[in-house]
Parts: sequence; structure tokens; C-alpha cells
Amino acid sequence: MKIKHRMIYGLLLCALSLTARAQQEYLTLDSVLARVSANPLLRTYDAQINAQDAYAGSARSLDAPKLSAGQYQTPYQLKPDGGSFMVTAEQMFTNPAKLRAKENYMKSISRVTAEEKKYMNNQLNAQAKQYYFERAILERKLALLDNTTGLLEYMLKASNIRLTYGKEKLDNIYKTKAELFQLDNSREEIKSEIRQKNILLNTLMNRNKGQDFMIDTSLVLRDYAATVTDTGTLASVRSDIRGIDRNIELQQLNAKVEYSKRKPDFGLQAGHMFSYGGMPNQYILMGSITIPIAPWSSKSYQANLKGSQYEIEQQRERKISLLNQVEGELAGLKAAWTGKSRQLKNYRQNIIPALQNSYKTSLLAYEQNTGELLPVLESIKSLQTARMDALERLGEILLIQVAYEKENEMH
Repeated sequence: MKIKHRMIYGLLLCALSLTARAQQEYLTLDSVLARVSANPLLRTYDAQINAQDAYAGSARSLDAPKLSAGQYQTPYQLKPDGGSFMVTAEQMFTNPAKLRAKENYMKSISRVTAEEKKYMNNQLNAQAKQYYFERAILERKLALLDNTTGLLEYMLKASNIRLTYGKEKLDNIYKTKAELFQLDNSREEIKSEIRQKNILLNTLMNRNKGQDFMIDTSLVLRDYAATVTDTGTLASVRSDIRGIDRNIELQQLNAKVEYSKRKPDFGLQAGHMFSYGGMPNQYILMGSITIPIAPWSSKSYQANLKGSQYEIEQQRERKISLLNQVEGELAGLKAAWTGKSRQLKNYRQNIIPALQNSYKTSLLAYEQNTGELLPVLESIKSLQTARMDALERLGEILLIQVAYEKENEMH
């Protein structure tokens, strides 16, 4: 009866485990990247762009009018017919060319921020790809450990049977058990790393940090070694380089703002005087014009114009330097991809098959009582190490792929 209860209890636990796994969320890489757009850091750029566009709405505003009221030419010794009470209004009219230049400049500021947002989005996407691929490799390592555990458990069972007939050494059995315990440690370490990747991915997706989910462990390798890199394409696809172009445009518009300061502004003043003592009322109507080309007032915008030219030159040199740096990084990534791919191919086509044959040979000899347990254990360990190394190479290739796609902003 007790055995029956245990069987029912075990079946219930299995059913609950399968149900929980079935209810787990499944996220592909594309769905993760789509959720990264909800990252709060990207929303800060949206708010900044909205603020900059809002500020641009004030570009054509004029200075506030000025109203004045008070005594005008009134003597200190009060006389019935001396002085007057005056009300005046003044308004300065900024030159329309200045307003247009200022408006164009302020409207262009948000374009720079938009490119900065795209650059940050590309960085976050690259992080998400990296964490996703690293977790996929960890999942494969976990499956490999399970496979090795199955091999060792089979060897432990076989060696225990042989021990009863005196055909096996007790220390070899203990070594087998030690290998199994070591696999348990490795398994716990990998599970811990998987949880860490989950937290990092949930953070990027702006979700509950402890929320668990399943991923797609089928990995696709893309061969970028034969792709041709040219500066024209890089300049068009990279948001940081486009951001430099937007900064150059911004400095050019700023130079136009400074150049427009050469143009005069106009003013108008109107006043009305209420005279005392029956004297006739009087008025004032005057126009004014600024003279910005005066030597003592033109130094400011002339210096600013010169500074803007240096700023533009600095941005152009920065663009050339960045393109040169990116070309070098892409060339290095291609070389690294080629080397790691050859290593992975060697593992898959030569090293792992040879170690599999070694394992099969030593296992066959052990089963036919012509071999010992230790060579079998060594072959299992060597085979697992080679498979782990192959997964390491695969992970390195995927990270190179992520880095290449990040440099080219390929989403």
C-alpha cells in the first residue's frame, strides 16, 4: 500500500512540474528585443525630444512690451500750469531673419537627441542579444551535463554489479560517485548563471526581475567574414555617425544665428502726455534701430562665428576618426570569427568524433571484461570537456556576431 501511495505521489509531482513548465512564458529573441523598447532609459530620450520640440515653439517670440507712466517735465515747485502726466508704450521688433535662424536652430536640436536614442537602443539590443545567447549556451551546457550524468550513472550501476563478483575495485566506484557529485556542483553553477541572465534580460525588458521564462536554444550562425565594409554604408547606418552629421548641421545653423546678429532690430515708442493747467495734451511717437555692426558690438558674434567653424571642423575630424576605428574593429571581428569558426569545425568534425570513438572502445572493452573502469571514466570526462569547449567556441562566435551586428546596427 505504501508503495502505491509513493507512486501516486511521484506521478502528482511530475504532473505539477510539467504543468508549471507548460505555463512558463516562452520568449524568442525577437520578442525580447521588442520588449527592450519599453526600457525606461529610452523613454527618457522621448521626453527630452518632446521638451526640445516644445522649446522650439518659442523661437519666434518677441521681447515683452514695456509700459511706463509718471510725471513728465514737472517742476519741483508745483505750478498749476507746469508739467504733465505721461503714459508710454515701447516694443522692440526682432529682425525676422534672426527669428528664422533661431527657429531652424532650435528645431534641429531634437534631431541630435533622436540619433542619440537610436544609438542607445542599439546598445541595449546588443546587450539583450548577448544575454540571450549566453543563456542559450548555458541551457545547452546543462543538457550536456545531464547526458554525462546518464553515462556515469550507467557506469556506476555496471561497476556495482561487477563489484559483487569481485571484478571491480571499490576505489573506482568512489571515483565514479565523486564525478557525479562534481557534475552536481557544475549543474548548480550553471543554474545560478542562468538565473543571473534572466535577471539581466528582465531588467532590460523592464519587467519583474525574478520572472522566469523559457527561451529558444536553437542558435543561428551568420557568416559575416566575406562581407565588404565601406565607410559610406557605415556612415548611413550608424546612428552615432549620423549624430555627428546632425551636430555639424546644428553648428552650421548656429553659425547662421550668429551671422544674423549683423542685422538690425527695430523698435517703436508711443507716448501720451496729459498736460496740467489747461495746456494742450501732447504725444510722442518714435522709432529706433540697433546698429550691431558697430566695432564695439560686433566682436561678440564675430568671435562666435569663428568658434562655430572650429566646432564644425572638430566634428568632421571626429567622424573620420570614428569611421576609421569602426573599420578596424569590424576587420578584427571578421578575423576572430574566422579563427573561432575553424576551431568549432575542428571540434565537431575531428576532436569530438575521435573522443566518442575512444569512449565506445573503452566501454566495449569494459563490457567484455578486457578493460578497466578508469579508462572509461577518463574518456567520458575528456568527451564532456571537448563538448564543453565546443560550446564555449560557439558562444564566443555568437558574441562576435553580436558585436558585428552592433557595429553595423543590425537589429
